[in-house]
Amino acid sequence: MGRIEPPPTFWRRHARKILVAALFALAVHDVLGPHGFLAMRRTQVELEQVRADVTRLNEENSKLADDVTALKSDPKAIERIAREEMNLARPGEMIFKLPPDASTSGPAPGK
Repeated sequence: MGRIEPPPTFWRRHARKILVAALFALAVHDVLGPHGFLAMRRTQVELEQVRADVTRLNEENSKLADDVTALKSDPKAIERIAREEMNLARPGEMIFKLPPDASTSGPAPGK
């Protein structure tokens, strides 16, 4: 006579489905999770932007350092700043301020 086998347990019946579901959940987490592929790509883009900002700021800083050096040692640079930005003049000179050119100041009044 044949031996009667007990019915398969829950785990035996559904092991393959559980394994597939777990692998699917892990794959979704690896792509969409907080440290997944999309988050990593977003972080790389932000890193590239920060590096570009650092490069731009370094160049600006270098230019400003050159300006400081010129202002400390070059009398012509000091005079240029005094004339252009502070509207100063030498004794006996007169400063004439002209209104901005109408073609470059924006739209005409009433338009």
